[in-house]
Amino acid sequence: MTPPANSSVPMTLGWAGWTDVGRVRKNNEDAFLALQFDAREVRRLGKVGEATTENADFAFAVSDGMGGALAGEYASRIAVEKITTLLPRSFHLSAKGLNAGVNDVLVELFDQIHRALVYVGGSYEECAGMATTLSLGWFTPGWLYFAHVGDSRIYYLPAGGDRLKQLTADDTHVGWLLRNGMISEHQARTHPRRNVLQKALGGDNRYVEPQVGAVGCEPGDIFLFCTDGLTGGLFDHRLIDLLRQPPRADGDGNSARVMVEESVRNDGRDNATALVVRVR
Repeated sequence: MTPPANSSVPMTLGWAGWTDVGRVRKNNEDAFLALQFDAREVRRLGKVGEATTENADFAFAVSDGMGGALAGEYASRIAVEKITTLLPRSFHLSAKGLNAGVNDVLVELFDQIHRALVYVGGSYEECAGMATTLSLGWFTPGWLYFAHVGDSRIYYLPAGGDRLKQLTADDTHVGWLLRNGMISEHQARTHPRRNVLQKALGGDNRYVEPQVGAVGCEPGDIFLFCTDGLTGGLFDHRLIDLLRQPPRADGDGNSARVMVEESVRNDGRDNATALVVRVR
C-alpha cells in the first residue's frame, strides 16, 4: 500500500456523533465512542469537537448491542477498558511509523473485547447471550486503520469525490449477496434476513476474526461510522448529500445529529447512530 504524501504530517480531525432510540424500540442498544490517546493516557471526547494528531492518536467506534438493554452500553464500556490498556501501549508504533504492527493490535483488541463480553454474558443472567457489532477506526497522521465485526459500517467519502465507499463488509448473508451483485441495494433493504448476523462479538461465538484494513487520509476526506439503523432510513446518495452539507448556522454544529434525525423520520424501526469524522 502506497503511503499518502502527508503520512508523517499531523492532521486536524473534526468529529460529530449522535444516537437515537428510534420510533419503535424502547431501549437504545447502540453506542458510539470518541477517544484521544498517547503513550500515557486515554481521554474520552465529547459528541462534537476538533483536535490535531500532532501529539496524540484518535479512536472512533460505533456498536450495536444485542441481548439486553445494556448490551451496547456494556460493549462500549468494555471497549474503552481494553482500548485504555492496549492502545497507549501501542502508540509508539504509529509515532515511529511502524505501521505493520497496528493490524495485530486491532485483532488483539477485538479478541479481548470478545472474550470479555463472553465472560460477562456467562456470569450474569441478565446479560446471557449478550453480543455486539463493533466498527472501530484508529487515526494516526496520514492514516485510518480500522477493524470491524458485524453489520455496522464505516464509509469513506474522498476529498472531492462523489462516490461513497463502504470500507467494511457486512457480516450477513444478505451483505454477501449484495457485494456479489446478486441483489440490489433496494432488495437488500427489504430482504427478510437482512438483520441476521453471521458474526458478532460475544454471544455464542467461540472465536471471531475481525476484518482489518487501512486507508490513507488527505484533507477534505470524510469518514462515517454508523449502525444499520441509520442506513435503514437513508440511501447512499442521501448520505453523500448530508456529508457534503456544511453544519447549520442555527444548530449545534452536529452534522451526525442531522443525519440521524432524518433517518429516524424516514424509517425509525431501529436505533440509529452516526459518527462523522472530517479530515481538515
